[in-house]
Amino acid sequence: MGYGVLRVQGRKAEMVTMGVIDLRKYGDHYLKLGHIFERISDIIGGFLPDEMAIEAPFFGKNVQSMLKLGRAQGVAMAAAISRQVPITEYAPLRIKMAITGNGQASKEQVAYMLRKILNIPEDSMLPWLDATDGLAAAYCHYIESQRPTASGGARSWKEFVKKNQNRVSGKQ
Repeated sequence: MGYGVLRVQGRKAEMVTMGVIDLRKYGDHYLKLGHIFERISDIIGGFLPDEMAIEAPFFGKNVQSMLKLGRAQGVAMAAAISRQVPITEYAPLRIKMAITGNGQASKEQVAYMLRKILNIPEDSMLPWLDATDGLAAAYCHYIESQRPTASGGARSWKEFVKKNQNRVSGKQ
């Protein structure tokens, strides 16, 4: 499972770190889930992010793989929720489109574009493309956060209602 942390200052984003949570040494699926929760909690505690972006589950042919992926994502989300970190999900196609302009881009293309966009030195790139996948979700969130929306900048229904009391209460 990959992760990436961005620092945003003004309208500029820069990579702070990226990496992978290596689960290969854990045979038991429940131990893997526990390790994901611990590592995500540690990352949140160490970097104190304001928000978390995560790749939404995608539909594949193998139901068991999808179930395991969904559980892993849920545990990562639970770690963020336990620290009151707001979460936004993005479809894989949307992430790839935001980074490369092509929703069908390969992981290698996404990694290359992130390296160029964020000025990441070649020697700082990791051999695991899961790391750049995590960074891509973070950068997609940064891009989406910068865009004006039809909802007046609200990214959730709750935020929209708060910003538009007169529109939703019927009072003009």
